[in-house]
Amino acid sequence: MTLSNPGWPVHLDHGDVSVRPFKRSDASRWSQLRRANEAWLAPWEPGTGTTWHEAHSPAAFRAMLRGLKRSIKDGTAWPLAVCWQGELVGGLTVGNIVRRAFGSAYAGYWIDRGHAGRNITATALAITVDHALTVGRLHRIEVNIRPENGPSNRVAEKLGLRREGLHKRYLYIDGDWRDHYGYAVTAEEVATERLVDRMERLKRVEAERPSEHQTDV
Repeated sequence: MTLSNPGWPVHLDHGDVSVRPFKRSDASRWSQLRRANEAWLAPWEPGTGTTWHEAHSPAAFRAMLRGLKRSIKDGTAWPLAVCWQGELVGGLTVGNIVRRAFGSAYAGYWIDRGHAGRNITATALAITVDHALTVGRLHRIEVNIRPENGPSNRVAEKLGLRREGLHKRYLYIDGDWRDHYGYAVTAEEVATERLVDRMERLKRVEAERPSEHQTDV
């Protein structure tokens, strides 16, 4: 941990889900996942100016990692591998970190389609944001998601993140400027209830909710 980047490096886990810094040995697995998930991921991510296959080669991963190391040194990013039972299955970045009076950052994430729907992303985001808003000494984390991206919006909803509004024409993706919902959470909220605890509480509430086929007694 450094004064310029408190909270980093970070290794966190909750059940079978863990997050850790990316490492060079992840190159092959990362490339395999990203290339196999083009149809699943490409509609939601900014373009790279090259083909998806080229942009997600092992060599591209190593080049990306070199760039991310500079951001880590500057204290402006936390690039994290998302793992399920110890195996890399996705990624999560706390980026655009600004300290001092702003004390804010953005969080973005992706998951292998074969591992979607297992609460992996929500858990990874919860434990990372909890850490960032406490040990990491940030005040606010934002998550911005296209309205059409149902799975990513459900991650935010599982954590009870506050939807603050619709950012019109927010980010250039897939040939046009796309609207995004803006979600956020602050350190004061996490001090009252950690996101990982909120997630578990909301899961219990959902499980206890009568289905539409049940009748009240």
